Amino acid sequence: MTRPLIIFGAEGQVGWELQRSLVLLGPLLPLGRGQVDLADPAAVRAAIRDIDPSAIINAGAFTAVDLAESEEATARAVNEVAPATMAAETRALGIPLVHFSTDYVYDGDQDGPYLETDPPNPRSVYGRSKLAGDEAIAASGADYLILRTSWVFAARGQNFLQTILRLAAERSSLTVVADQFGAPTAAELLADVTARALPALQAGTASGGIYHCTAAGETSWYDYARFIVGEAGKLGASLQLGPEQIKPISTAEYPRPAARPANSRLDCRRLEQAFGLTLPPWQFHVKRALKELLAP
Repeated sequence: MTRPLIIFGAEGQVGWELQRSLVLLGPLLPLGRGQVDLADPAAVRAAIRDIDPSAIINAGAFTAVDLAESEEATARAVNEVAPATMAAETRALGIPLVHFSTDYVYDGDQDGPYLETDPPNPRSVYGRSKLAGDEAIAASGADYLILRTSWVFAARGQNFLQTILRLAAERSSLTVVADQFGAPTAAELLADVTARALPALQAGTASGGIYHCTAAGETSWYDYARFIVGEAGKLGASLQLGPEQIKPISTAEYPRPAARPANSRLDCRRLEQAFGLTLPPWQFHVKRALKELLAP
């Protein structure tokens, strides 16, 4: 009997897309919160040992950035201890682990895009917990692939794209932060990259490690919001405002419990070269998601 591939966090944006992209690689066992509590390392360990998988993909995380400031223990359990447990088990089984990380491991002060070799310096509990998970995996001796990404969205789940669509249908004006920069990255893209990278990792034709993985190009949250509303209008969405009713504000004018990186741009050339990929511009998948959401 073929050993299944485990997807932890299967109900999230990336986990849902992974179920589509990885199905051709063999049997999948999607595990959501109802099956395994990632805050419970014993449950994570028991699931892996009971299933005896061929590989583990961890799409689960505590991603409530502001809530993490007041719930640090839970954030660390899910973002640090759970990945460390997975890494130890995959090393014992001799199988690969794919894990998703974040731009929040960097402070955002750098002028240009971050390379994988640039030193991390997280400024939030979320960022510190995710970095600790990355470091635990790297130190485990497991065969691993960590994909660091930013500004994840999909046509399902809670994300910036969905929020802007909702607010644009409810309000006659909006203000959006204009001094934070990054690349909106589709869960669909992350899942497709994983489907390409995992077989290469298993075959030994590409090396594991930490790779940056975002869509190509860059924008601000403000310009991203204007793009969403403009494209939604073209698709016939019933909105109370257009791009011109969205006004820019600074990060200082919109204080949040957790610090956000001003620069979330990640250099992805290492990933493209290692796995023979060409990452599409961020607008491509945003348009696809909007068509999926707004199709009659």
